[in-house]
Amino acid sequence: MSLVQPKYKRILLKLSGEALMGTQSHGVDPDTVAAVAAQVKAVQALGVEVALVVGGGNIFRGLASVAKGMERTTGDYMPI
Repeated sequence: MSLVQPKYKRILLKLSGEALMGTQSHGVDPDTVAAVAAQVKAVQALGVEVALVVGGGNIFRGLASVAKGMERTTGDYMPI
């Protein structure tokens, strides 16, 4: 049982794809994802229901897509 009383019972957390890149120039950094997951787990342990929305624009805007002619901003508006 936790001594911390969370202010909210449910939260929606939006993670940008760029936040998951860590120090890389593109893609997803496994160490960064693991660190974020540990933080989300800690919040859940407090009894908070967590819903996640994960952006993927950086995946669509990768070097290969840009090389094929996709504009960087297109990834921001693509439904996944």
